[in-house]
Amino acid sequence: MSFQATLDIQGNVIVPLQGVTTFNGLTIQETESLISQIYNQYVVDPDVSVTLVAQRGVEVTILGEVVRPGYYPLGAPQISAALLTAGGTTGTADLRSVLVQRRLPNGQLLEQTIDLFTPLKEGQELPNVALQDGDVILVERLDPAALDDYDRELVSRSTLATPIITVRFLNYGSGNLGGSTSGSLTAIDLPNGSRFADALVRASLNPDTSNLGEVALIRFDEEAGRAVTTTLDGNEAFRGIPSENPPLQENDVIIVNRTVLAKLTYALNTFTQPFRDVLGFLLFFDELANSSESLFGP
Repeated sequence: MSFQATLDIQGNVIVPLQGVTTFNGLTIQETESLISQIYNQYVVDPDVSVTLVAQRGVEVTILGEVVRPGYYPLGAPQISAALLTAGGTTGTADLRSVLVQRRLPNGQLLEQTIDLFTPLKEGQELPNVALQDGDVILVERLDPAALDDYDRELVSRSTLATPIITVRFLNYGSGNLGGSTSGSLTAIDLPNGSRFADALVRASLNPDTSNLGEVALIRFDEEAGRAVTTTLDGNEAFRGIPSENPPLQENDVIIVNRTVLAKLTYALNTFTQPFRDVLGFLLFFDELANSSESLFGP
């Protein structure tokens, strides 16, 4: 005799010959033992085997360094599935300290810190933490002072991180990016883990009008609230020189035009107010790109 059943909201199942039986909170082995006791009334030494076909979905809140924080229903109640549902972790996430909070019916708050980075680094299986309804997952922010033993590039290539990042090219009057000559911030989507040379290839730069020997990579330093400029040699990046081909991060800005770079560097040096956030950082470039008469004009 065999049967398949779905636990109701109270964890009950209708067992043939027995009727309503609660399996709430039991393990697979405990469930087998209970059914054996039930059918021992009808069968001598019953041989019982229980298989979990599918786990019940749960609804959890995901906060912190994920692309889309919010409240999500999960078909698979595992922490890795939760992070992917929220769009993956951001480039500033610290996978060494992912906090799971659970509120018990008596009001007690349980907390567990999970390290997802170490098994990822060592090629081991990720912790199989079963989530429950109402759990809160908090992905901590990476401390810039704790980067020595943390490989952000490895994390960016993993399935836990957001699969796509967006970088921007500030282009004006150089015929770059498919021949455009209007001042604008052009957004380019790249696979997470891409490097500087990948962006140059994706941008389809015209080598006749672009000086690849002096390209600026500008990144927002959230701790200091300012833009940090690194000048790179695109030709050396194409040759595979690691120092000239760094991994990219979300919202990086790349400038190829030397004249634009010189004027922009002057503008950044004279801009004394710190940026409040990355949005202010990007709006700054957008405003400069549109100010053709005052900054990028002839």
